[in-house]
Amino acid sequence: MAYYTHTSVALFYILVNILVILNSNIISVQAQTRVGFYSSSCPRAEAIIRSTVNTHFQSDPTIAPGLLRMHFHDCFVQGCDASILIDGTSTEKTAPPNLLLRGYEVIDDAKTQLEAACPGVVSCADILAIAARDSVVVSGGARWSVPTGRLDGRVSLASNTAELPAFTDSIEDQIQKFTDKELNIQDLVTLVGAHTIGTASCFTFRYRLYNFNGTGAADPTINPSFLTTLRNLCPDNGDGSIRVALDTGSENRFDQSYYTNLRNGRGVLESDQKLWTDTTTQTFVRRFSGPFRGLSGLRFNVEFGRSMVKMSNIEVKTGAQGEIRRICSAIN
Repeated sequence: MAYYTHTSVALFYILVNILVILNSNIISVQAQTRVGFYSSSCPRAEAIIRSTVNTHFQSDPTIAPGLLRMHFHDCFVQGCDASILIDGTSTEKTAPPNLLLRGYEVIDDAKTQLEAACPGVVSCADILAIAARDSVVVSGGARWSVPTGRLDGRVSLASNTAELPAFTDSIEDQIQKFTDKELNIQDLVTLVGAHTIGTASCFTFRYRLYNFNGTGAADPTINPSFLTTLRNLCPDNGDGSIRVALDTGSENRFDQSYYTNLRNGRGVLESDQKLWTDTTTQTFVRRFSGPFRGLSGLRFNVEFGRSMVKMSNIEVKTGAQGEIRRICSAIN
């Protein structure tokens, strides 16, 4: 058993932040964005976004996983260009994978304040990227430097959401979808760790509990005692909209316990549990769920910040490819 003094804990988190910042800076140099993009044009940009996220989080903690997932869903469809925010009858926002996303009001609130402070300067895509980081921080995760300088896209089509990873995807499909975005297997396992906060509806996993693959029985990878818990929460033919924690026992805390749950057969989504049962991804689950919680937490925080920076640079729009929207829900 390890014992930590207040000093060692403080040094531990200082080290986490230093490593995350270093990784962020290295990656941003290789991309079209850069840390401190608004240092002269809108120096209070990040402070305004942080304050907005904090205010909304205080009244509704579920805003944090909502914003984090929204950023993920945005980046995997035509890149990180805030196309997820555009209203319309057939935009990304209306597609089935995005119908339950939350946090649009946070982005709109931050945008209104930024337009008052620095009109036409800060893109909605950058607001979303920074808000996703701040959502992790308010949930107990480590801060990383977010490279900025994205432009907002002008195209948003519901049909393009087929590119998003799904809760029934095989490991091969998950790897391919991440590879298509120039993200590797380690990035896959790390970024799915965002499920350490938030919930899923019974609809997304109940098929695992009663008639998995037409067998008439449950998914054998589910821990028997956890199966009982899930069946009590999600009765067969019950209300599919009931929400269940993705990280049992720690749904509001950004930590590595999600991976420990996977090791113990307590993954809620089929795609999540496969990260442990497939040898291709199991190595990384082991790394983040090791016996020393402090070390595992350090690894996860460092790698999560690094992978988020990589993801946030997917297909960034620059020059004539995009614009800075006056309001985030509509093209100029």
